[in-house]
Amino acid sequence: MTPEITDKMVRLNAFLDRHNLDGVLLQLRNNFAWITGGLDNHIVNSSSVGVASILATRDKRVCITNTIEGPRFRQEELSGTDIDTLEFPWWDAESSKKSIREIIGSKKIASDVDPMGLGLLDLPGDFAELRWTLTDAEIARYRDSSLRNSHALEAACLAVRPGHTEMEAAGIIDHFARRERLKPAVTLVASDDRITKFRHPIPTAKVIGKIVMLVSCAESGGLISCLTRFVSFVPLTSEQKQKQQAIANIDAAVNLATKPGRTLGEIFKDLQQAYTDNAQDGQWKLHHQGGSTGYAGREAIADPFSTVIVRDRQPFAWNPSIIGAKSEDTVLVTQSGIEVLTKTSSNFPTVAGSWKGQTLLRPDILVAE
Repeated sequence: MTPEITDKMVRLNAFLDRHNLDGVLLQLRNNFAWITGGLDNHIVNSSSVGVASILATRDKRVCITNTIEGPRFRQEELSGTDIDTLEFPWWDAESSKKSIREIIGSKKIASDVDPMGLGLLDLPGDFAELRWTLTDAEIARYRDSSLRNSHALEAACLAVRPGHTEMEAAGIIDHFARRERLKPAVTLVASDDRITKFRHPIPTAKVIGKIVMLVSCAESGGLISCLTRFVSFVPLTSEQKQKQQAIANIDAAVNLATKPGRTLGEIFKDLQQAYTDNAQDGQWKLHHQGGSTGYAGREAIADPFSTVIVRDRQPFAWNPSIIGAKSEDTVLVTQSGIEVLTKTSSNFPTVAGSWKGQTLLRPDILVAE
């Protein structure tokens, strides 16, 4: 086993002890990726449930899948790992159940999904927390994939033009994400008046005119990085510049306030105050503000009452917004501070966000030539 998997098996065994279990059966895509060190069990993009599962006990991991997927998993996904593969015939549901029951035997197993109706125990909810503190290998993968996502979205910003529809812009975002070996998870586009109207703007057939907001959440190795960028095709007004400075200040506040040991509720109070300090009181009520990320787009969404505690080496993606402006990047929170993973290149403009005497560079609006 690699150091990453050894670490995860230690966490898993402590989890099994805590819940008096012998093992877990993991078929959700994020759990499969976590227990395998970033491998992929999906076929259908829109489904959170993969086509293969991992039965993880205290000292072994076995991949269970059908005869369609088995050869590919052995030759590609699981090549070089210590994970054995058990295949069952795709056309015979009863045979499938029998095969899985035989390997499980009398073991006490909990599952994140139970599509075959095996009657397994439900996976305790705190399993997700095993994913929250990243290993060295995960941090290295996350740095690499987040930077690739930033490069992809910047390339899309330069490629989108007035006259494109929002759907075409979304296609451009996804094209550059795929070129960077990323799998799009969420792609949002809003142009002109839609930016001020909607906080979750799925792309439409609307033609882009003066300004556009591009949002990309993309996955690589199971880890999802999220970021938002704006492009204007006309000079910025003084009002736009003021709003961008305000949202940069608010974004800097919430990121700089995110420290291991603090609760999301405590951080949210700093966030609320930052909205007030920047003459945007109450704007936080119009959209969720983000929270921790990683193997899910948002592992935990912050609110004023959350008692969830920030971990060391935990990724976050805050996304504060006001009418006409938004700021979002993926960061890694550590005891020594935050590291912006989806950082901009030198070709993209930035604005210094300020909070309590500290500053943090945030993305500015790119004015296209």
